[in-house]
Amino acid sequence: MKIKQFTFNPFSENTYIIYNDNSADCVVIDPGCYSPSEEQRLMEFFRNHNLTPTKVLYTHCHLDHAFGAKFLAENFPSIEFYAHVNEHYFIENAIAESRLFGIEMQQPPALTHYVSDGEKIPVADTEFIVIHTPGHSSGGICYYCEKEHVLFCGDTLFAGSVGRSDLHGGNEEMLIHSIRQKLFILPDETQAYTGHGYPTTIGEEKRGNPYVSLYA
Repeated sequence: MKIKQFTFNPFSENTYIIYNDNSADCVVIDPGCYSPSEEQRLMEFFRNHNLTPTKVLYTHCHLDHAFGAKFLAENFPSIEFYAHVNEHYFIENAIAESRLFGIEMQQPPALTHYVSDGEKIPVADTEFIVIHTPGHSSGGICYYCEKEHVLFCGDTLFAGSVGRSDLHGGNEEMLIHSIRQKLFILPDETQAYTGHGYPTTIGEEKRGNPYVSLYA
Protein backbone atom coordinates (compact mmCIF):
# COMPACT_ATOMS: atom_id res chain seq x y z
CA MET A 1 0.00 0.00 0.00
CA LYS A 2 1.27 3.45 -0.97
CA ILE A 3 0.06 6.76 0.43
CA LYS A 4 0.21 10.16 -1.26
CA GLN A 5 -0.72 13.21 0.79
CA PHE A 6 -1.91 16.53 -0.61
CA THR A 7 -2.67 19.61 1.48
CA PHE A 8 -5.51 21.55 -0.11
CA ASN A 9 -7.87 24.53 0.22
CA PRO A 10 -7.93 27.54 2.57
CA PHE A 11 -8.29 25.22 5.58
CA SER A 12 -5.05 23.31 4.83
CA GLU A 13 -6.89 19.99 4.75
CA ASN A 14 -5.05 16.74 4.07
CA THR A 15 -6.31 14.62 1.18
CA TYR A 16 -4.86 11.12 0.82
CA ILE A 17 -4.56 8.85 -2.20
CA ILE A 18 -4.21 5.14 -1.43
CA TYR A 19 -2.83 2.96 -4.21
CA ASN A 20 -0.34 0.26 -5.16
CA ASP A 21 1.78 -0.66 -8.16
CA ASN A 22 -0.29 -3.69 -9.14
CA SER A 23 -3.59 -2.00 -9.96
CA ALA A 24 -4.92 1.08 -11.68
CA ASP A 25 -7.61 1.47 -9.02
CA CYS A 26 -7.04 3.88 -6.15
CA VAL A 27 -8.98 5.38 -3.26
CA VAL A 28 -9.29 9.02 -2.24
CA ILE A 29 -9.73 9.90 1.42
CA ASP A 30 -11.41 13.29 1.99
CA PRO A 31 -11.17 15.07 -1.40
CA GLY A 32 -10.39 18.65 -0.43
CA CYS A 33 -9.08 20.11 -3.70
CA TYR A 34 -10.66 23.53 -4.18
CA SER A 35 -8.90 25.70 -6.73
CA PRO A 36 -8.25 24.82 -10.41
CA SER A 37 -4.54 24.51 -9.66
CA GLU A 38 -5.25 22.01 -6.88
CA GLU A 39 -7.54 20.02 -9.17
CA GLN A 40 -4.79 20.01 -11.78
CA ARG A 41 -2.21 18.73 -9.28
CA LEU A 42 -4.52 15.87 -8.36
CA MET A 43 -5.23 14.94 -11.98
CA GLU A 44 -1.54 15.05 -12.84
CA PHE A 45 -0.83 12.59 -10.06
CA PHE A 46 -3.50 10.22 -11.37
CA ARG A 47 -2.17 10.48 -14.91
CA ASN A 48 1.49 10.11 -13.95
CA HIS A 49 0.73 6.94 -11.98
CA ASN A 50 -1.93 5.59 -14.37
CA LEU A 51 -4.54 5.63 -11.61
CA THR A 52 -8.32 5.73 -11.64
CA PRO A 53 -10.06 6.58 -8.35
CA THR A 54 -12.92 4.18 -7.66
CA LYS A 55 -13.89 5.18 -4.12
CA VAL A 56 -14.03 8.29 -1.99
CA LEU A 57 -13.82 7.46 1.70
CA TYR A 58 -14.95 10.34 3.90
CA THR A 59 -13.80 10.49 7.49
CA HIS A 60 -16.55 13.10 7.77
CA CYS A 61 -18.23 15.48 5.35
CA HIS A 62 -17.38 18.96 6.57
CA LEU A 63 -16.94 21.27 3.59
CA ASP A 64 -13.13 21.34 3.67
CA HIS A 65 -13.08 17.56 3.29
CA ALA A 66 -15.59 17.56 0.43
CA PHE A 67 -14.65 20.51 -1.80
CA GLY A 68 -13.31 18.20 -4.53
CA ALA A 69 -16.08 15.61 -4.54
CA LYS A 70 -18.01 17.11 -7.46
CA PHE A 71 -14.82 17.46 -9.50
CA LEU A 72 -13.98 13.78 -9.00
CA ALA A 73 -17.51 12.69 -9.91
CA GLU A 74 -17.41 14.73 -13.12
CA ASN A 75 -14.10 13.22 -14.18
CA PHE A 76 -14.70 9.68 -12.92
CA PRO A 77 -18.45 8.98 -13.27
CA SER A 78 -18.23 5.50 -11.72
CA ILE A 79 -16.64 6.68 -8.48
CA GLU A 80 -18.49 5.78 -5.26
CA PHE A 81 -18.80 7.82 -2.06
CA TYR A 82 -18.57 6.23 1.40
CA ALA A 83 -19.45 7.84 4.74
CA HIS A 84 -21.41 7.30 7.93
CA VAL A 85 -25.14 7.85 7.55
CA ASN A 86 -25.07 10.81 9.96
CA GLU A 87 -22.91 12.74 7.50
CA HIS A 88 -25.67 13.14 4.91
CA TYR A 89 -26.59 16.41 6.71
CA PHE A 90 -23.34 18.03 5.57
CA ILE A 91 -23.71 16.78 1.99
CA GLU A 92 -27.29 18.04 1.77
CA ASN A 93 -26.38 21.42 3.32
CA ALA A 94 -22.92 21.85 1.84
CA ILE A 95 -23.58 25.03 -0.12
CA ALA A 96 -25.37 26.75 2.76
CA GLU A 97 -22.60 25.70 5.17
CA SER A 98 -19.88 26.99 2.84
CA ARG A 99 -21.54 30.39 2.56
CA LEU A 100 -21.35 30.76 6.33
CA PHE A 101 -17.58 30.82 5.81
CA GLY A 102 -17.81 33.19 2.85
CA ILE A 103 -16.88 30.41 0.43
CA GLU A 104 -18.66 29.12 -2.66
CA MET A 105 -18.51 25.43 -3.51
CA GLN A 106 -20.12 22.97 -5.89
CA GLN A 107 -22.77 20.64 -4.51
CA PRO A 108 -21.08 17.33 -3.58
CA PRO A 109 -22.65 14.18 -5.02
CA ALA A 110 -24.95 12.11 -2.86
CA LEU A 111 -23.40 9.39 -0.74
CA THR A 112 -23.63 5.97 -2.36
CA HIS A 113 -22.57 3.81 0.61
CA TYR A 114 -23.24 4.23 4.31
CA VAL A 115 -20.54 2.56 6.40
CA SER A 116 -20.83 1.30 9.96
CA ASP A 117 -18.51 0.53 12.85
CA GLY A 118 -16.46 -2.60 12.22
CA GLU A 119 -17.16 -2.77 8.50
CA LYS A 120 -14.27 -3.86 6.26
CA ILE A 121 -13.60 -2.06 2.98
CA PRO A 122 -11.21 -3.47 0.35
CA VAL A 123 -8.54 -0.90 -0.50
CA ALA A 124 -5.56 -1.43 -2.82
CA ASP A 125 -3.96 -4.73 -1.74
CA THR A 126 -5.38 -4.66 1.78
CA GLU A 127 -8.53 -3.66 3.69
CA PHE A 128 -9.61 -0.86 5.98
CA ILE A 129 -11.67 -1.36 9.13
CA VAL A 130 -14.22 1.36 9.84
CA ILE A 131 -14.05 2.81 13.37
CA HIS A 132 -16.95 5.09 14.29
CA THR A 133 -15.52 7.96 16.34
CA PRO A 134 -18.24 10.55 16.99
CA GLY A 135 -17.36 13.81 18.69
CA HIS A 136 -15.95 16.14 16.06
CA SER A 137 -18.94 15.15 13.98
CA SER A 138 -21.67 12.68 14.89
CA GLY A 139 -20.80 10.55 11.88
CA GLY A 140 -17.04 10.86 12.18
CA ILE A 141 -15.13 7.70 11.31
CA CYS A 142 -11.53 6.56 11.12
CA TYR A 143 -10.11 3.96 8.74
CA TYR A 144 -7.65 1.48 10.23
CA CYS A 145 -5.37 -0.82 8.26
CA GLU A 146 -4.13 -3.47 10.65
CA LYS A 147 -1.78 -5.01 8.09
CA GLU A 148 0.10 -1.75 7.54
CA HIS A 149 -0.32 -0.30 11.08
CA VAL A 150 -1.91 2.82 9.61
CA LEU A 151 -4.89 4.91 10.73
CA PHE A 152 -6.62 7.71 8.83
CA CYS A 153 -8.29 9.66 11.61
CA GLY A 154 -9.67 12.77 9.92
CA ASP A 155 -10.31 15.53 12.45
CA THR A 156 -10.83 13.25 15.44
CA LEU A 157 -7.19 13.24 16.55
CA PHE A 158 -4.28 15.52 15.67
CA ALA A 159 -0.62 15.61 16.64
CA GLY A 160 -0.82 17.08 20.13
CA SER A 161 -4.43 18.10 19.76
CA VAL A 162 -7.98 16.95 18.99
CA GLY A 163 -10.72 18.09 16.65
CA ARG A 164 -13.09 20.89 17.57
CA SER A 165 -16.45 19.84 18.95
CA ASP A 166 -18.50 23.03 18.62
CA LEU A 167 -19.87 22.41 15.12
CA HIS A 168 -23.15 20.73 14.18
CA GLY A 169 -23.29 17.27 15.76
CA GLY A 170 -20.11 17.78 17.79
CA ASN A 171 -19.71 16.71 21.40
CA GLU A 172 -16.53 17.19 23.43
CA GLU A 173 -17.14 14.39 25.93
CA MET A 174 -17.99 11.98 23.14
CA LEU A 175 -14.88 13.00 21.20
CA ILE A 176 -12.54 12.22 24.09
CA HIS A 177 -14.38 8.95 24.73
CA SER A 178 -13.94 7.97 21.07
CA ILE A 179 -10.22 8.68 21.19
CA ARG A 180 -9.62 6.83 24.46
CA GLN A 181 -11.88 3.84 23.90
CA LYS A 182 -11.46 3.29 20.16
CA LEU A 183 -8.14 4.78 19.05
CA PHE A 184 -5.89 4.46 22.09
CA ILE A 185 -6.51 0.70 22.14
CA LEU A 186 -4.66 0.40 18.82
CA PRO A 187 -0.96 -0.56 18.84
CA ASP A 188 1.37 2.27 19.84
CA GLU A 189 3.26 2.03 16.55
CA THR A 190 0.12 2.80 14.53
CA GLN A 191 0.85 5.72 12.23
CA ALA A 192 -2.02 8.22 12.40
CA TYR A 193 -2.60 10.31 9.29
CA THR A 194 -4.62 13.34 10.34
CA GLY A 195 -7.06 15.61 8.53
CA HIS A 196 -4.85 18.65 9.17
CA GLY A 197 -1.22 19.02 10.15
CA TYR A 198 1.42 16.36 10.49
CA PRO A 199 1.14 12.60 11.02
CA THR A 200 1.66 11.21 14.49
CA THR A 201 1.49 7.83 16.21
CA ILE A 202 -0.99 6.42 18.67
CA GLY A 203 1.84 5.89 21.17
CA GLU A 204 2.93 9.53 20.98
CA GLU A 205 -0.60 10.78 21.57
CA LYS A 206 -1.24 8.38 24.46
CA ARG A 207 1.89 9.65 26.16
CA GLY A 208 1.59 13.35 25.54
CA ASN A 209 -1.65 14.65 24.05
CA PRO A 210 -2.62 17.39 26.54
CA TYR A 211 -6.25 17.60 25.45
CA VAL A 212 -6.96 13.95 26.13
CA SER A 213 -5.04 13.93 29.41
CA LEU A 214 -7.21 16.76 30.76
CA TYR A 215 -9.98 14.21 31.20
CA ALA A 216 -9.34 11.99 34.21
